[in-house]
Amino acid sequence: MKQPRNFIKLLSAIALTGLSGMLNAQLPQTLLNVYYDPTREFYAEYNAAFMKHWKSQTGQEVNIKQSHGGSGKQARSVIDGLDADVVTLALAGDIDALNANGGWIPKDWQKRLPNNSSPYTSTIVLVVRQGNPKGIKDWDDLIRPEVKVITPNPKTSGGARWNYLAAYEFAKRKYGIDAKAKEFITKLYNNVPVLDTGARGSSITFAQRNQGDVFISWENEAYLLEKEFGNKVDFIYPSISILAQPPVTVVDKNVDRKGTRKVAEAYLNFLYSEEAQDLIGKNFYRPISAKAQAKYAKQMPKLNLFTIDQAFGGWDRVSKEHFADGAVFDQIYSKK
Repeated sequence: MKQPRNFIKLLSAIALTGLSGMLNAQLPQTLLNVYYDPTREFYAEYNAAFMKHWKSQTGQEVNIKQSHGGSGKQARSVIDGLDADVVTLALAGDIDALNANGGWIPKDWQKRLPNNSSPYTSTIVLVVRQGNPKGIKDWDDLIRPEVKVITPNPKTSGGARWNYLAAYEFAKRKYGIDAKAKEFITKLYNNVPVLDTGARGSSITFAQRNQGDVFISWENEAYLLEKEFGNKVDFIYPSISILAQPPVTVVDKNVDRKGTRKVAEAYLNFLYSEEAQDLIGKNFYRPISAKAQAKYAKQMPKLNLFTIDQAFGGWDRVSKEHFADGAVFDQIYSKK
């Protein structure tokens, strides 16, 4: 029986579409991860693990490109058009800016992944010269006139904001009022000779350029410095610090336009796998899985940590009160 010509054309179109889809599914895809500076060593290892995982699961190659810099600066780059598929930044406030400035992501982005979309945590410590010649033990040593402090710029660096808030809350608890905490933080920044744009830049300033007596640092960065410059630096845990929760998200407008949502979401979900959680601990971040926490417990001591919500009422409030143009940081640093 002779088939109608239109029916044959339809079958041919369906066959070609299916073949095209099969071929496209096997074409390599490329992701751009825009991240904050101190995670570069971790993501170099993680990307290799994910590419192997994705290939084994789907048969597809995926190439991962990277852009690194200060967290706030990185967020601004995405808002200005940097074609990120995912962002893995230092703090939720920087990622919130992607919603507020152009609707690149939904407002409730943090609900899409476990632990408020933070697959690892960290905290802030004090890196000193070997032997601690200035006798630095806690935050209040950082306002002594003879102590030079290295920390990046809170206007461009997420890590710098964690640093600032950890010191501010220490002072607020010690003195009981914001006015005294503001006075304390003013004295601290009067001791800062240079503000780098990102945490890695400040790390270089301290360890390689030998500026400063103490570097306010991510915990993982302190371990890396100890590993590389063990004969030059030590680090200490202050009496109180902040629980830093670096979050991650896909950039919805970009992945939907580029057709990379499936692999981008898989890339972030894999961060919660046991394989990735082990890499997180290996790279001196604090994993959230119980198995990895147990494995790395010796290098991650239990600390007296507070959260941003407990101390400051969340990132939206703290950004307006402390880091917006004309807010507390501008007031105290402009006086220098």
